[in-house]
Amino acid sequence: MRRDAVARYAFVSSAAAPVLLIGGWTLAAAVQPGPSLQRDGYDSLRDTISALAGYGAAHRWIMTAALLGVGICHLVTARGLRPLALPSRVMLGVGGAATVAVAALPLPAAGTSGAHQTAATLAFACLALWPALWRHPGGAVPRPPVAVMIPATLVMVALVLLFTAALGSGVLVGLAERLAAGAQALWPLATVLLLRRPAAVTAILG
Repeated sequence: MRRDAVARYAFVSSAAAPVLLIGGWTLAAAVQPGPSLQRDGYDSLRDTISALAGYGAAHRWIMTAALLGVGICHLVTARGLRPLALPSRVMLGVGGAATVAVAALPLPAAGTSGAHQTAATLAFACLALWPALWRHPGGAVPRPPVAVMIPATLVMVALVLLFTAALGSGVLVGLAERLAAGAQALWPLATVLLLRRPAAVTAILG
């Protein structure tokens, strides 16, 4: 295999990330207790993903393990995306490391955690922006093409801003977070597929 080709293991790691994340939040939400006189039940449209791994959650190990796995997957994928410029791969790797930190710094049973919020903010920022840095300066025709990577970055940034607005208003916070986090988990896989099949992409984009 050429040294500038995508590593085969990057396909496995990038495919595993969205499976772990979406499967994790689905399973973890399903095992939360229902509403009672003392507290409301968990609501995926209203409540955050981090709440499923917090100290107040039932079976918190499920979401903790999922977040840890997602972070490791991003780190592995970043190493395998060799055709991309180094700043892009570093940012994806930092996003992965920050996701591991999110798992390692859970929310308390009540209130917030500054360390957790810092790790989550860094993860969301890096995982939204890394596609914009993929191109080698002065290089040949970029792979994947500009028409794909820049719009992808803009969409993920917009979803993060939507999540930020939802946090401020308290409306549909869980839904907004899942849209942003889901898109960020899927894009490394999309990038690997684009790099592995450049001819098909060229034909589609003209």
